[in-house]
Amino acid sequence: MKTIKYFTTLFTFLLVFAATAQTTKDEKIIKDAEKAKMTLLKTDEGLKNFFDNSAGYVLFPNVGKGGFIVGASSGNGVVYENGKKVGMADLKKLNIGLQAGGQSIIEVIFFENEADLNEFKEGNFNFAAEASAVAVKSGLAFNAKYKDGVAVFALPKAGLMADASVGGQKFSYHSF
Repeated sequence: MKTIKYFTTLFTFLLVFAATAQTTKDEKIIKDAEKAKMTLLKTDEGLKNFFDNSAGYVLFPNVGKGGFIVGASSGNGVVYENGKKVGMADLKKLNIGLQAGGQSIIEVIFFENEADLNEFKEGNFNFAAEASAVAVKSGLAFNAKYKDGVAVFALPKAGLMADASVGGQKFSYHSF
């Protein structure tokens, strides 16, 4: 009887630990997201208002974009609700059109209210086809506004690509 109780307790402990543990990959993305946030704030202090007052945001610290006629982008990020980490997100995009080059960017999507954030978390979030990100430069965020409940900012890290569109991006979300 003691053996069964011991294994039941051990199994329950391992199950709870496994359910809440973050993978090494997630931990690296979280650290990268923290650095990316500091980089964004250093580049444009106006973003502080969005970080402080949004219902939540998703921060993709490393979005890779590339293409020649056919283009693709992909990235992993961290979802924050009221300033606290609540889960992880994936971004994917495939498009066809006039484009050439490759680029690595930081992308952050701010949600104006709880309903917009919940739409993202439930997998019902889509950008309009013509949606584009505001390039992060000193002072631009002070005048930026939400559109359809979201505000999107991008900061190029490396490379060169003539494409600022975010329309067509697909997202997935999983909570911790």
